[in-house]
Amino acid sequence: MDEESRIAAVSEVPEDGSLLFTVRDGFDTEEAILVRLTDGVVAFENYCPHWRDIRLDKGSGATMREDELVCEKHGATFEADSGACTFGPCEGAVLAEVEVTVEDGEVYLVDDRYEFEKRGPSGDHDLSSGGRIGFSGQ
Repeated sequence: MDEESRIAAVSEVPEDGSLLFTVRDGFDTEEAILVRLTDGVVAFENYCPHWRDIRLDKGSGATMREDELVCEKHGATFEADSGACTFGPCEGAVLAEVEVTVEDGEVYLVDDRYEFEKRGPSGDHDLSSGGRIGFSGQ
């Protein structure tokens, strides 16, 4: 495998959380997360399908509960292996998968849509509260 597509060693992916990384699609960057499974790892784009600006991993690992990822905004839960939402406002939706493979204990990005940029967040975040209420000051 190409060293430029190496994300991390499998041993670096937390067993009860996620590892955040950034990919590039042309001029745009996207965040993705690696999630450790019993038999390997899987990767998803780092957002809740209910609201795309809500990140599952804000930089310290996604919340996991009984082999499910949890969106901290609305409590939606997603199966860690498939990304299927099993509870919450986006029930029935599926997290967007990012294709990765494991070779010799290392995780590589193999998704043709993306190039590996770096481990960690993209840095493209609105640091506001994330509220949906607009204030006009009147």
